Amino acid sequence: MKKIISLAGAALFALLPLSACGESDGATRLKISEVTHSIFYAPMYLADSMGYFEEEGIEIELTNGGGADAVMAAVLSGDADIGFCGPEAAIYVALGGSRDQPTVFGQLTKRDGSFLVSRTPEPNFQWTDLRGKEILAGRRGGVPAMTFEYILKEQGLTAGEYTLNFDVAFNLMTAAFEAGTADYCTMFEPTASEYQAAGKGYIVAAVGEAGGVIPYTGYIAKRSWLNKNEETAKGFLRAILRAIDYIGTTSAEEIAPYLEGAFPSTSQQSIITSLKSYLAIDAWFTDMAMPEESFERLQDVIAEAGELPERVNFASLVDNSYVNEVYAAMQ
Repeated sequence: MKKIISLAGAALFALLPLSACGESDGATRLKISEVTHSIFYAPMYLADSMGYFEEEGIEIELTNGGGADAVMAAVLSGDADIGFCGPEAAIYVALGGSRDQPTVFGQLTKRDGSFLVSRTPEPNFQWTDLRGKEILAGRRGGVPAMTFEYILKEQGLTAGEYTLNFDVAFNLMTAAFEAGTADYCTMFEPTASEYQAAGKGYIVAAVGEAGGVIPYTGYIAKRSWLNKNEETAKGFLRAILRAIDYIGTTSAEEIAPYLEGAFPSTSQQSIITSLKSYLAIDAWFTDMAMPEESFERLQDVIAEAGELPERVNFASLVDNSYVNEVYAAMQ
């Protein structure tokens, strides 16, 4: 509830004028706040490196929010034109009341993108092995932690049989794990593969594979921004849809060089491994439209975690019209 109140407060008191997209050398500059930086979001980085955004007259300015709350605060204040995070952040704003509701207008990932890392090799890992263990899986109320807990309950584990550590900020979990906190930690790629390659831990499960389809990370903007920038929003989506199609029809080895600029400290082999990991779990929505049934499943997950005082109407929070129009024109 504190989360809902704080986000609602930001929505009510953010008095900065809603900025139109900035101009840079004739291109429209879009300020995008991403929840974290991961190869899980490869289509967005690929759209940039392959010039798809440029062809749409768009230049993106990425900042790492380090969590969905921070991303949504940036959208509400006008510091970001578009937020890239879990739809739960927009749900919390809707529940708190907003004069200018943040709207999900494109959904990129359709399942959890994290991998469970153990301190010891467990080739025959079962989810029930987590009984009596402590796990770093994200902050309380965030989709990563809520999805993880939902999976454990589906696997027959009950609260009290395991410990989810909510005390560590999302972007600090790996460092805390390396320092000795918890028995397991969830990590996105390329961090998980690199951690394992360095002999620091062992990937034992793909969380998204166990969690099924859920709207995990999408593009969110204020309704007023979308109304004023419809063509820019469509061009933005078109560029990413082209990148999704490219990933689906091209080998990881061919794609990797285009992602090196987004991950300068990551080896090409690690990028290839990460791409294959996400292709293996079918990580991305091909059409970028959020299905209503997956939205309702997300609300089931949030409600099960005790973080949803009432459900939100799909149509009031999600607008698939932009991406439906763009995707249909590309077929």
